[in-house]
Amino acid sequence: MAKLIFPLRNVPEDEADEVRQLLAAHGLDWYETRPGPWGISAGALWLKEESAYPEARRLLDDYQRQRREQVHEEEREHGRETFLDLLRRRPGYVLPRLLAILAVIALVLALPWLLLR
Repeated sequence: MAKLIFPLRNVPEDEADEVRQLLAAHGLDWYETRPGPWGISAGALWLKEESAYPEARRLLDDYQRQRREQVHEEEREHGRETFLDLLRRRPGYVLPRLLAILAVIALVLALPWLLLR
């Protein structure tokens, strides 16, 4: 019976490709389901044989640990962008969105008072 090994929702394409290559390189028999047309269901990678799941899980855990370390290292080298960095760099992008968020919050807080008067 098939066993879900790797859901593809919100997974970058390069990571999905690396996982596909990892499964194929270790001779694991797998197949891929594509996402639904309206975004209700996400694609996934499935093992054809449930008995291969422990080995595949171990391989994916090792891969994800390495990828996490790699991403953290890249963030340390390049620095992580903060809200203030984005505000300084692109004020024309941030300020209208920030004002829209504040307007929605004000409307949500004020609407019950206005309707119940």
